[in-house]
Amino acid sequence: MRGVFLFLVITILCAIPGYGQQAGSAPASDQPDNAALMQKIRDLEDRLVAVEGQLRVLKSQQAAPVPPGAPEQAVAQEAAQSAPAEQAPAQPTPSPTVAAATSEGGTQAGTLGGAGGSAAKALNPDISAIGDFIGVAGHNPVQPSPSLQMHESELGFQAIIDPYARGDFFLSFGEEGVNLEEGYITFTALPAGFVAKVGKMRSAFGKVNTLHNHVLPWVDRPLVTNNLVGGEDGLDDAGLSVERILPAPKGIFLEATGQLFRGDSGDAQHPLFVSSGKSDVSAVGHLRAYKDLTESTNLDFGLSYARGHNDQGSNFLTQLYGIDATVRWKPLRRSIYHSFVGRGEFIWSQRQELPLEQKAFGFYTSGDYQLGRRWFLGGRFDRSSRSEFADLTDQGGSVVLTYWPSEFSQVRGQYRFTRYAGNIDTHELLLQLMFSLGAHGAHPF
Repeated sequence: MRGVFLFLVITILCAIPGYGQQAGSAPASDQPDNAALMQKIRDLEDRLVAVEGQLRVLKSQQAAPVPPGAPEQAVAQEAAQSAPAEQAPAQPTPSPTVAAATSEGGTQAGTLGGAGGSAAKALNPDISAIGDFIGVAGHNPVQPSPSLQMHESELGFQAIIDPYARGDFFLSFGEEGVNLEEGYITFTALPAGFVAKVGKMRSAFGKVNTLHNHVLPWVDRPLVTNNLVGGEDGLDDAGLSVERILPAPKGIFLEATGQLFRGDSGDAQHPLFVSSGKSDVSAVGHLRAYKDLTESTNLDFGLSYARGHNDQGSNFLTQLYGIDATVRWKPLRRSIYHSFVGRGEFIWSQRQELPLEQKAFGFYTSGDYQLGRRWFLGGRFDRSSRSEFADLTDQGGSVVLTYWPSEFSQVRGQYRFTRYAGNIDTHELLLQLMFSLGAHGAHPF
């Protein structure tokens, strides 16, 4: 290689006119040309030296043994790194985000280890926010309400934890504070077909108690809920729940649920269960039956029982018995924008206190008819005694008109007449606006 280099240099020098003459015999006009040619020769010499160095590196790498199992690109990558910068091929400059992800994890952030960009969502729960704004006109001295209020803002987090469980959290933001409405984990792959929940949850007593505010067909809750089942909060407590589908004949879906709670339920105005000690737990049982009557009609029927200690102490119990029924009609073949839902719930309460046990009864019945694609018209009748004063009975009725601009918002108006015990009559007009953001999971049917 060295001989080839010397031969090329001598050939170039001999080809230069007057190169072999004495410096003094050369014409003055040829000296600038000779200087330019000498500079070109030096440049060629530098390039030849660089090429010779690259050849030596390649020969040494070919002679070195490659360890078994090494990637085929290892040799080429090492040669490219050792080559001079002027000979390296131009590479596109990565963005700062991609460069940072590549330096930390070895792969680009968009690939996520080959799983694709959609895999990023697998690490984040479904997040939703629901706003519930209510305006009230009219005078109600028994249960007063502000004229305008952001009644509730519900923030939900829902996600599949693993193939065996899922998690659901619902935070309720009111104008006066924050409350954990529900937060539980559901184990869906237990032996023998059991499904278990652990955390804070609404109990499976009846129908209305299981519903969040934004899925109610009315602005308010029925009188029987306020008087006998702990008000808006209802049977909502920390505990565990176990349910299982039972075999049943003639196409009947039968489900049994058993729940054990800490023993604190209800709100400040409507206390239901109060735990004075660790042993003052409460229990709830529910049996649900569902059957399709026709291709357009189905029936949902349930029996409920709840037992817990009340605010009189650990020696005093409150027991609730409930029956609920729901009929749904939706003729999908004839009209997809017409439907009817009829509901009814009957509840008995036995509250132990001195000097006598209080036995109260209450119920509500309602019907909602879909007039068109976005319009719903409904009505409800309420009647209920009070758990602490069973001889006092309240009753009333409501007319409800609901408009759905889209599946993410609704506007509802409700006229409510209530005759409280003592012949106290109230007439109220309620206006509700609800809207939702994000992905909110479906509630139980």
